[in-house]
Amino acid sequence: MPRRSLPAGLFGALIALAGLDHQAFGGLPVMVEKAKADDNGKAARAPSMPMARDPAVAVAEEYEAARRKGTREALELFIARHGDAPLAEQARAELKRLSR
Repeated sequence: MPRRSLPAGLFGALIALAGLDHQAFGGLPVMVEKAKADDNGKAARAPSMPMARDPAVAVAEEYEAARRKGTREALELFIARHGDAPLAEQARAELKRLSR
């Protein structure tokens, strides 16, 4: 067996081992079988994003943080960000108490 045919035979064996799932088309692999994307037996995937928080809870937490800080700047920032929130009135009252 000439030395030259060994690499060619090895190359042919590798192509045969690769299977018939892919065929070369212009040097690029191409799928020849139908994709199995409709597996009904699989469990549903978990959502990629967590559920949105309740905005009222987030505003209440922010108010409590501003109240714990106890500075004019913290309360003014809360009022500027959440002026329409029900807790904004409490923040305004707290701000008046601090200015006395």
